[in-house]
Amino acid sequence: MLKKLAYKKILIIFLSFFILLIIYLFPESESQEFNTTLTYTNPKTMPIYLIDNNNLVSRFEIVQKSNDTLDMIDEVINNLTINNNDDNDYIPDNFKKIIPENTKIITKDLSDGLLKINFTKELLNVSLENEEKMLESIIYSLTEIKDIKKIMIFVEGEQLNKLPNSKKTLPNTLDRSYGINKVYDLNSMKDVNKVTIYYISKLDNYNYYVPITSYTNTKKEKVEVIIEKLKTAPTYDTNLVSYLNASAELLKYEILENSVNLSFNNEILSLDDNSIIEEVKYSIALSIRDTYDIYETIFFVDNILMDAHFI
Repeated sequence: MLKKLAYKKILIIFLSFFILLIIYLFPESESQEFNTTLTYTNPKTMPIYLIDNNNLVSRFEIVQKSNDTLDMIDEVINNLTINNNDDNDYIPDNFKKIIPENTKIITKDLSDGLLKINFTKELLNVSLENEEKMLESIIYSLTEIKDIKKIMIFVEGEQLNKLPNSKKTLPNTLDRSYGINKVYDLNSMKDVNKVTIYYISKLDNYNYYVPITSYTNTKKEKVEVIIEKLKTAPTYDTNLVSYLNASAELLKYEILENSVNLSFNNEILSLDDNSIIEEVKYSIALSIRDTYDIYETIFFVDNILMDAHFI
């Protein structure tokens, strides 16, 4: 009997040891926490200039698929060409492409900021009413690419030196000084001041920018004209607006080599959060860029630095 109890005790000890050994070697699975971070990245975009419902050449953002300059040129022209669905099919119906259907790039060469681009003859199929808008669309879209400053356009190897229908003579090289959506308010040919102003238009809930090149008679500095025009709605198109408060005053300005300093009173600030709203900064900065070829605009309010906006 004692021997049986001893065997039983030994068996219990052995089983207990065996169970402990199993637990040690094969621990209970524990839930493991993994630190994961979901990163949402917005696709990189670049602006092109399409025709909106008001028949104005307008700035629209498309997805940028390449960082290579020559590839970006192809992207731009593809997205400006009628019935070319290779890229960015999401462009709303309210915006129209303007380069004639079946137009292709034959060759392109970029050197020292000058782009020489050679198109097929289909480029010349543009209508009289659209030929200048097409040129503005091409110039403004391509010069949004940072490496391109000037353009020479060729058709089947021959330089385009006149518009195909009106036969208006073109400069030898084309840049943003050509103007866009041009408006003339002139009394004489003296003291002609040319500025390009970026107003805002709206499509559903989407705000987009519409540049207007205005020719007026004034001796005022161009930056003063820009601010004055942005403080009042343009009379030539009631669909365009500016968010710059009419009470905002440009107190002083300084035009430097690479930047423009603008100092305003506090009427430029939003009542909601005491800041300059993005649409105001962008309208002013884009207008400065196109008028002065300066890419940085620095905003002061009552001599306090508020923001530096680089386009």
